[in-house]
Amino acid sequence: MNNSIAGDVPDAPKKIMVEVAYAEPETQVIIPLRVDEGTTLEQAIRQSGVLESFPSIDLAVNKVGVFGKLGKLNQVLRERDRVEIYRKLIADPKAVRKQRAAEGKKMRKGGGADADQ
Repeated sequence: MNNSIAGDVPDAPKKIMVEVAYAEPETQVIIPLRVDEGTTLEQAIRQSGVLESFPSIDLAVNKVGVFGKLGKLNQVLRERDRVEIYRKLIADPKAVRKQRAAEGKKMRKGGGADADQ
């Protein structure tokens, strides 16, 4: 016997809310999505449409994660997860710090050069 409330679809997958985030220097997007429970990072990214909006994203190259922690494309998402697609670094942060130290430049919080150069 089915105990579902009228209007419920029995055996329908439960839906969860997630977000897909991506940023370039001049553009940032956060795309809210309602997906089936059991959806992976890769599936959410593809469903979001971000790959069509940003053709430079290559899931074979770009790293992905959830809330700043690296993840794998086959990682299953949970309610309210924020999927993040990371761009390749332009420069190695450690090398930049060493170069600035060698040049005697001060660093501001956030990594920019101090205004009184």
